[in-house]
Amino acid sequence: MIAVIGDVHGCFHTLKELVERIKRNYPEIQIYCVGDLVDRGNFSFETVDFVITEGIITTSGNHDFMFYYFITDPDNDIGKSWIYNGYESTLSSYSDKQNRIVEHLNHIINLPVFINLSDCFISHAGISSYFNKTLASNPFSDKDKLDKIINDNIHNEHGIIWNREELLDLGKLQIVGHTRQENVNHLKFNNTAYIDTSVYTGNKLSAVIVEEGKIIDTLSAKTFPLDIEK
Repeated sequence: MIAVIGDVHGCFHTLKELVERIKRNYPEIQIYCVGDLVDRGNFSFETVDFVITEGIITTSGNHDFMFYYFITDPDNDIGKSWIYNGYESTLSSYSDKQNRIVEHLNHIINLPVFINLSDCFISHAGISSYFNKTLASNPFSDKDKLDKIINDNIHNEHGIIWNREELLDLGKLQIVGHTRQENVNHLKFNNTAYIDTSVYTGNKLSAVIVEEGKIIDTLSAKTFPLDIEK
C-alpha cells in the first residue's frame, strides 16, 4: 500500500496537513509525490526541505526542472521559460536561505522522472499515447527501450514531464499530475489517475491511496490561505 500526492507548488502548510492526515489514516505508509514541488505558492524552500526530511519519494516536475536550469544554466531554454511560470515566489522563498539552494538543486536534479512499482506507474505528466506504436502492447517488456524513449523525449512536448496528450494504457494504473483537475480524476479507459487538484489556485491538495493496483481511498487538504496569499 502506498500514498501518492499531487502537485504541491510551494504550498507547504497544505502539504504538511495532508501528510499528517495520510499518516493518521495509514500509519507507516510510504508516501510518493508526482513533482512540481516549487513555484506559485509562497513556500517552495519549505516544501522541498519537508519532502527531503520526510523521505517522500518524488518524481521530477516541469517546474522543478525549470528552477534547476534557471539557476545552474540560465541560457538553457528550459531555464529561460521559468520567468513565465511563477518563478518569483520561489526566488523569494530562497532569498534568505541561499546557503541551502545548492543542496536543494542537487536533490531536484537527482529525482527520477518516473517510478515503476508493481502497483502503479508514477510520473509527472505520464506516458503519452503518441508512443503507442513504438512501445507496442507491453511497455515494460523491454526496460532499456522504455528508458531510451523516455530519456530521448524528456524535454519535448510529448515527454513525461511536459505532455498534456491522451495517455497510453500501460496495463497498470498510471498516476500523474501536471494537468489540473477540480477533483482526483480516474479515467477508466486508460487506467490513468490525474491527481493535481490545483492547490495553488485555492482548491486543495490531494493524494490517492493505492493497494494491489487499485485506488482504495482519496484524501485531500483544503489550500491554506497563507500558502497563496500575496
